Amino acid sequence: MPIEQDQSEYGLLDRLFIYKDKLIANSRFQNTVAKIPFLRRIAKKRANQLFDVMVGFVYSQILLACIRLNLFNHLKNGPLTLEAIKNKCGLEQAPLKQLLDAAVSIDLLEIRSNQKFGLGKLGAPLVENSALAAMIEHHTVLYEDLRDPLLLLSGKLKNKKLEKFWPYVSNDLEDQESLKDQDRVKGYSDLMSTSLPLVADQVVSAYDFSKHRCLLDVGGGQGTFLKRVHLQSPRLERMLFDLPGVVNLAAENFLANSEDQSIKVFGGDFFKDDLPSGADLITLIRVIFDHDDERVKILLKSIFKALPTGGKLLIAEPMAETPEHPPMGHAYFGFYLMAMGRGRPRTVEEISHLALHVGFKNIDILHSDMPINAQVLLLST
Repeated sequence: MPIEQDQSEYGLLDRLFIYKDKLIANSRFQNTVAKIPFLRRIAKKRANQLFDVMVGFVYSQILLACIRLNLFNHLKNGPLTLEAIKNKCGLEQAPLKQLLDAAVSIDLLEIRSNQKFGLGKLGAPLVENSALAAMIEHHTVLYEDLRDPLLLLSGKLKNKKLEKFWPYVSNDLEDQESLKDQDRVKGYSDLMSTSLPLVADQVVSAYDFSKHRCLLDVGGGQGTFLKRVHLQSPRLERMLFDLPGVVNLAAENFLANSEDQSIKVFGGDFFKDDLPSGADLITLIRVIFDHDDERVKILLKSIFKALPTGGKLLIAEPMAETPEHPPMGHAYFGFYLMAMGRGRPRTVEEISHLALHVGFKNIDILHSDMPINAQVLLLST
């Protein structure tokens, strides 16, 4: 017999919720509700939501297969027959048909006239979307670490794939030394550069960079964000600070375009080295959620020191408790960063508290059209 928990410690509202939970968990109640017209709609909706959570990994693998077959780009000019898709993809007809039917069922594709397959409402945004495609492919590394979630949560998972992918989170001296090597940092730096438009477009839409004289992008990778800002504010001076191996990649990249050759690059460790002075605006784009609070304080202090009076710091990244997208923070990024081995998703309030602690003030939340990609904060010295 199960032991009944003493409910005297709970208030009235808690006891009502406990009663509701027990009622919903009762199979006889579930069967009864399923027969009542009004309540049946609610029951079906909840059942469908739970099913989608349960099989979400299968959905993600269907999406990955479509990406690897370049399926959405093949359909960008119009729907195709099964045979035409087979000729483009090289997959045998029977398994291809199974994949296409599965993609239709989750709105990645649609059945059009004459039994042709066209882009669905969720597949169309993936046409020539290299940023999302790169992240979808990258998730294969994350899923290796999530194979046994309790092992990951317990901290007993050894040789995490994601931790190896991001070498700067390692405490191993050999890994730290390798950050000076372009080949060692190229994999993650390329991913950051390719996926950055998901965030960069939100930031540029949220803020007018032309009011500033000089921008320093800290952790700026291969300069993708600085190039995007240049389209909006071509007179803005630009500087980039990142790890030595990364800035060497960036410097080589800038040689290909005369407009980018004016970007000044600085290599170093922003937890140990001073940041270059001269900028009246500093940006942190998808940087601080990679690090624990103490490291973030060190970085914010260094930025505060590098900025002049009245200077601005702009922080943009996905954040916890994002309006309308709560699972994105604690669920997705919470587990991603745990597998990575460092950092955590933070709320706007938590980031503001860290910034105020080192001296920043006048923290504003800027409007973001797609907060699921990034929320944007502006801080003043």
